[in-house]
Amino acid sequence: MSVDSVFVHKMWNDNELSKMVTGGVPFPMLSDSGGRVGTTYGIYDADAGVETRGRFIIDPDGIIQGFEVLTPPVGRNVSESIRQVQAFQLVRESKGAQATPSGWKPGKMTLKPGPDLVGKVWEVWKTSMAFDE
Repeated sequence: MSVDSVFVHKMWNDNELSKMVTGGVPFPMLSDSGGRVGTTYGIYDADAGVETRGRFIIDPDGIIQGFEVLTPPVGRNVSESIRQVQAFQLVRESKGAQATPSGWKPGKMTLKPGPDLVGKVWEVWKTSMAFDE
């Protein structure tokens, strides 16, 4: 979502995003004309009429699970955003019985939260990352 029009979003998706993300972004892009939503999340600059680049991952219950706010010169990583959404979905579906280590990707090893993991996260994380190489 941005203050850009839906027409600008379509052009951005067709000419840029679809070349960066296979099949394009797998979710709708929305227009926040006037910055009402951006104001709610504290990223809209009313004087300039622009929003700071922010990404908010909101669960089905309306709770913000993750967010990132970047200044305009710093690019975002759509693939990382999608990976994080997938990680939040897995954790939610498991009702917290699984956790995802840093850099986790779908199909990779997860962590089982509990007393047995205390003091061993690095060991488990190192083992799970070995599968990525």
